[in-house]
Amino acid sequence: MCVLKLVLEDDASRSVSLADWTAVFGRGKDTDKGHNVHCAIDYDTTNGIVVEKVAEFLRECRVAKALFDNTVIYESHVRAFWNTARYVETDKMIHAILRKKDKNGKDVDVEFVFGVEDVRRVLDLQDNENDPTIMSERLAKGLWCIMGFTGHINGKMLKTNFSKAYRYLLHCMVHSLSHRKGAYDEVSDYIMNIVTSLVLNRRYNISQVIFEYMKENCLAEGDKYIMYPRFIMMLINDKIKDLPKIRSDVMEVRNVTYETIMRVTKEADKKTKQLIGRIKDKNYVAPDNEK
Repeated sequence: MCVLKLVLEDDASRSVSLADWTAVFGRGKDTDKGHNVHCAIDYDTTNGIVVEKVAEFLRECRVAKALFDNTVIYESHVRAFWNTARYVETDKMIHAILRKKDKNGKDVDVEFVFGVEDVRRVLDLQDNENDPTIMSERLAKGLWCIMGFTGHINGKMLKTNFSKAYRYLLHCMVHSLSHRKGAYDEVSDYIMNIVTSLVLNRRYNISQVIFEYMKENCLAEGDKYIMYPRFIMMLINDKIKDLPKIRSDVMEVRNVTYETIMRVTKEADKKTKQLIGRIKDKNYVAPDNEK
């Protein structure tokens, strides 16, 4: 294992360029700065504009922290995690090796281990292990029709086929919660399920779904895409309090800002639908079965 001397935040004179880190942590070179980003759902940013009611809903729903937490991402630590990450079936946990300094200032390896329960707790997703990870396709697509989807119901589910408020909702979900590194206009099945569970106030095991995609990446052969960098950094910060950090190592990402919202909502609506379910009424209770 290559030994690195990490530079502390206040030691600017010896800061290391990100290129130096990339040269050492060679795997996982494919980064996308629009992935797993922080989303503007706060009152000051969204008050008085077309997404105001949806933003209020997002601030109060159980993915609020996962969307809004603006943890600073240190790319070397996230790269080091994915370079060493492995899923262990016996304890059903993900194990990785990171590096920090001991009390004598010596570089030492430290094991980083987490499981589904850690994802659930750190992201405050408020689900449980008994919640389903599969949702009825009929229910999800039925909701999308009520939300005014203008595309082919059995074709690609594109966020551009919705009115402005819903388009913003889906933009936040895809860029913040999705594991993918591209094709951000298309909404995957599990993001559809998350949206359905939130809008219709139904149970869904978001924590398990996110962990499964992390696990899948651990098992990938070859270069590992730097998946969920913000969530991984949140988990690292929770488990290891004294990892060294340097300013030049901060990963700059394309967060969802006021300017993003204006861009996403600038197109005229083909069909405008009123808000429904829990977006319309915070006391909404889902009907029985799949109604």
